Amino acid sequence: MTSTAVAPVAPAEHPAAAAVQAVRASDTLAAKRERAAIDASLRLPVLLFFGSATAWLLFGSLLLVIASVKLSIPGFLTGTEWATSWMNVPLGWLGLSLPASFAGDSGWLTYGRVHPAGWDALAYGWAAQAGFAVAVWLMARLCRVPARSRPFLYSAWAVWNTGMLFGTLGVLAGQGTSVPWLDYPQHAQLFLFVGAALVSVWSVVLFRVRQPGPLYVSQWFIAAALLWFPWLHATANLFIFHLPVQPAATGPVHWWYAQGFITLYLTPVALAAAYYFIPKIVGRPVHSYALSILAFWALAVFGPWVGMTRLTGGPFPAWLVSAGVVAAGMMLIFVVATGINHHATMRGRADALRWSPTLRFVVVGATVFTLGSVQAAFMSLRSVAQVVHFTHFVEGHDFLMLLGFYSMVMFGAICYIVPRLMNWEWPSAELIRWHFWLVVSGVGLLWLALSMSGFIQGLALNEPKISFITTVNYTKIFLWGRTLGLLLILAGHVAFAASFVLMSVRAGAIRRRPTLLAMTPAEEDAPPAGTAAAI
Repeated sequence: MTSTAVAPVAPAEHPAAAAVQAVRASDTLAAKRERAAIDASLRLPVLLFFGSATAWLLFGSLLLVIASVKLSIPGFLTGTEWATSWMNVPLGWLGLSLPASFAGDSGWLTYGRVHPAGWDALAYGWAAQAGFAVAVWLMARLCRVPARSRPFLYSAWAVWNTGMLFGTLGVLAGQGTSVPWLDYPQHAQLFLFVGAALVSVWSVVLFRVRQPGPLYVSQWFIAAALLWFPWLHATANLFIFHLPVQPAATGPVHWWYAQGFITLYLTPVALAAAYYFIPKIVGRPVHSYALSILAFWALAVFGPWVGMTRLTGGPFPAWLVSAGVVAAGMMLIFVVATGINHHATMRGRADALRWSPTLRFVVVGATVFTLGSVQAAFMSLRSVAQVVHFTHFVEGHDFLMLLGFYSMVMFGAICYIVPRLMNWEWPSAELIRWHFWLVVSGVGLLWLALSMSGFIQGLALNEPKISFITTVNYTKIFLWGRTLGLLLILAGHVAFAASFVLMSVRAGAIRRRPTLLAMTPAEEDAPPAGTAAAI
């Protein structure tokens, strides 16, 4: 990394020294006031998005645990008298009873409804909303102007969560579309599109009134993500449900959207956060602006094609699948450029991982992103896809990217943003530690169980002499590992929700310093308070 020249400071006895120090002090004070004004203008809308995202995170995690148990015990919570009686016990304490429509023969809690409802709650209720909040806060901070047109954000929050409610109830009631990532009924999808469009319009309005100065790489990623998502969502719904294309083209449109949601919305938002928080915490600029722009354009050019790898082996043009395989390989340019930038920016400052919650979450998420991207390129190869396609292996990769990469970066961003919005520090470093380690261990176990299960499942399915029921038996032990991993993740999410609630009500004593996971080097070297050296 190139060194930066530092202008000489006038000696203390020089008449200009006081003037130089006064200018620096005023700049610092002006910058602090500017940031405080921006945070105050965004306090309510951003906290609303974070709060509802946290609620959907818990709900989705719980549904996925239930769905995972059903893979081993199909009658769990449905289809048996003991299940219905078991559910009525806690309701009976409240003087309530389970509605008849939730009985075993209704299907409300069958795997085919619980799993998509839980997955979409995580993808749209948690991931998309957390992304909106982080993108909004970062855009205002980098544009250096307080939020304007806040009714757009309040309306977006209300419309989006209305769509989430209608969509989730629709899927559980059996009105889902059975199209992965687009399971919600069309009336719910309309609400989601309007909510995303309102956030996009707000970002354009703010960007136009930004303070003069250079554009930061995070602004590139945020602006692109907030414009790409409504376009992807509207186009996919239009050509799959309203103006259906030819059946042979439905698959490419579907996977163009499904992969695009991850590649062109979640990934840019998470990387925008990483490009902001890593330099901010380690106290140095991004290693190479040129590398970050190279990464951006590699994502924009190759990202939309990666979804075509999901069509391997299907009745689709060979060139289409080949284009997806090539794009998945070329995406490694994006991954390598991003990884080099983050690593070089962190060089010599890895000790901050010990004490900074934000940096720990973000760096782990960025590391998982590299691992998941290499796995995606590996999965795209035809010889590999022939084995792992249509197996648990693919779902394991999706969980890794959503919970291991994206969610970890969002957790880190929340650790940094919320104290500045609330003017209050996190009440418990212990809860943050539990949250971190439970989620990391849960995601690791979940990914490992599904990857091993999928590989064994793929080998067995490609062997004609092995019956399908035998293949299912091979995966039983791994499915329990999947359930255990999801339970650990749910426990971690409960710890996070508890921290967020305590923070929202300003629980605990007033803290004069940030809530850190360990002492900083300066604190370790400092003499104990009250000693002569300290005085």
